[in-house]
Amino acid sequence: MDPENTVEIHGDEEIIEVIDLNETEPEPEDLADDLENVDFEEADREDDEGWETEDEMEAEAEQDDSELTFSKHTGSVFCVSLDPLTNSLAVSGGEDDRAFVWRVSDGEVLLECTGHKDSVTCAMFSHDSSLVASGDMSGLIKVWRVETKEEIWSFEVGDLEWLDWHPCAPVLMAGTNDGSVWMWKVPAGDCKTFQSPACQATSGKILPDGKRAAVGYEDGTVRVWDLKQGNAIHVVKGQDGHQGALTCLACNKDGSLLLTGSVDGSAKLINSSTGKVVGTFSVEGGEAEGSRDGEESNSVESVGFCSILPLIAVAFLDGTLAIFDLSSHALRHKCLHQAGIVHLQWEESSSVVSTCSLDGALRLWDARSGGLLSEFRGHGAEILDFAVNREASLAVTASGDNRAKVFCLQRPDR
Repeated sequence: MDPENTVEIHGDEEIIEVIDLNETEPEPEDLADDLENVDFEEADREDDEGWETEDEMEAEAEQDDSELTFSKHTGSVFCVSLDPLTNSLAVSGGEDDRAFVWRVSDGEVLLECTGHKDSVTCAMFSHDSSLVASGDMSGLIKVWRVETKEEIWSFEVGDLEWLDWHPCAPVLMAGTNDGSVWMWKVPAGDCKTFQSPACQATSGKILPDGKRAAVGYEDGTVRVWDLKQGNAIHVVKGQDGHQGALTCLACNKDGSLLLTGSVDGSAKLINSSTGKVVGTFSVEGGEAEGSRDGEESNSVESVGFCSILPLIAVAFLDGTLAIFDLSSHALRHKCLHQAGIVHLQWEESSSVVSTCSLDGALRLWDARSGGLLSEFRGHGAEILDFAVNREASLAVTASGDNRAKVFCLQRPDR
């Protein structure tokens, strides 16, 4: 070795040869022989300059905490939910115009919901898990019987915004881009519509009593509908109401309180019996990159009630998860994310709230302390939806990386 072409690094006494580019280049055959002698398995794994395929780089596959990956979708997976009866089945809908019903234990497909004309953005089981509804952006809604795998009903509405099943009957509700809210008995097809101003019905939910539904609209109004009579019992608007489009809506266990979120940066607590706004919640900016632009308000993306304590959670696009006291309306904790939050869900029988965000991570937070309990990674893109089972032992996620995943949430302290 030419002494002029070596560099000595005294720390490790490592000798590096500097190749003289003027030397004769080796023939391809020689290179192939050389490569055969290199043991890639023994190469230093800690060296980040190792060779990576494009797929590996995209997926950031170095950390995957999931138990199972469901990869039958060929486009972004927009929605996922669990069957309410056993929590053993998931239904996911995606950009590939399909929904799949699959087993969370092994990912086996039980039913493929085909025939859609656009991305499937809504997919959920009926109260007894016997039926599954899938809805696409164009407004084509289909209902399938899970056991027989047959399509038993379909209907076409305007551009679809949301679907919701009745809590104790085979009745399906949908909200559309033109402001219409539809309700059907399935499979009989008996239909009722709830007319309102010609603006998007952005979010909606049938309340636990099964007799009323709360619907939020693009103009900031919230309506509580009587499902039997077909009339609006309450309309929440004006100074007390939201000043921007509704983004999300939740109710407490007995349906006596509603919690709504809006692009106006606030959440409203509404008494569903009187239609009165009894609380307004907002926060100062969080940490997410590129989330705030000058005067633009910080949109509320998801809201929810804790089942066991008087607490509510409000998730913002700027990455702030805010925990408020339901009685005093005081801000208890701000749980900061580095990216916008997409969705939150409280565990059914604890004070743990889970979030998914645009950075592709699922996080569990202790609402009592505001502390981060666990973080789960594995997706190569943002998580767009997720669901946690009753026992809070697993979560199913849907992502822009074309995959759904199952994560085991068991922790040592349980």
